[in-house]
This record gives sequence, structure tokens and C-alpha cells, in this order.
Amino acid sequence: MNHATWTRSLLAISLALNLGVVAALVLRQPPPADPPAAAHEAPVNLQDYLELTGEQRQHWQQLEPGFLTEVSANWNAIRKHREALVRHIFAAAPDRQAIDAEQAAIARLQAEQQQRVIAQLLAERALLNEAQRVRLMELLLRRYAQESSEEELLHRE
Repeated sequence: MNHATWTRSLLAISLALNLGVVAALVLRQPPPADPPAAAHEAPVNLQDYLELTGEQRQHWQQLEPGFLTEVSANWNAIRKHREALVRHIFAAAPDRQAIDAEQAAIARLQAEQQQRVIAQLLAERALLNEAQRVRLMELLLRRYAQESSEEELLHRE
């Protein structure tokens, strides 16, 4: 095979390959913008969902504000440490000690958050009758089965 034929063959192969890539990109269906509505349950008013009595509602409403304030503050702290972690990871010269410190802070805050949630659920459990406990447990299990982290969703696309 002479040089001109070899060059034309390589050019033809390269062109075919590029056309194949372009065709694959054009024909590829884009991922859905939002997951189907059935994949995520609508927000639930737990007091109505659990059919709390007037007395139960009163106790429930005393438990919620402090818990929600603490949880919100904790998530804000976690978010700030996650942002710092990502910045350290993608810095021009990543500092492993800084990365490890941010990871440890996130782990500590997540453990504290889990303890808050457990304490809240135990307090709520004490207010509920057996049927209400079962409803709450089933709701939580359904929600936990659907959860994906933002990082998981980002890398699945």
C-alpha cells in the first residue's frame, strides 16, 4: 500500500469513527429532567398522616421546633464542611491533612445529626399508639429506600 492510499484509508476510518460518535450523541436519548413523580412521595403533614389526637398534636408541636432548628443548623454546618472539602480536593495542591480534617468534621456532624434524629423518633414514638407507630415506621422505610445522595445522582447521569 503506498503512502497516499494509506493516508486516505486512515482519513476514511477517522471520518467513519467521528460520524459514529456524532450519530451516537445525536441518537442518544437525554435523561429525564426530573425523576418521575411516583419516585418521590409528596411532602406529608405527619400530624394529619398519623391521625394524631388533639393531645398528641399539642405534644408533637412542642417537640418539633427545637428539633427542626437543630437539624437545620447542623445541615448548614455539614454543607459548609462539604464545600470546604471539595475545594481542598480540587485545589492546585491538595492538602491531605485539610481533606482529612474536613472529612472528620463532616463525620462528627453526621453522627450528631443521627443522634438527634434517633432521640426525636424515640420521643415521637412515645406519643403514638401502635397503629400510628406502624404507619410512621412504614413511611420512614419507604422514604429511606428511595434516598440517593446528590453525588450518586450526579454520577448516574
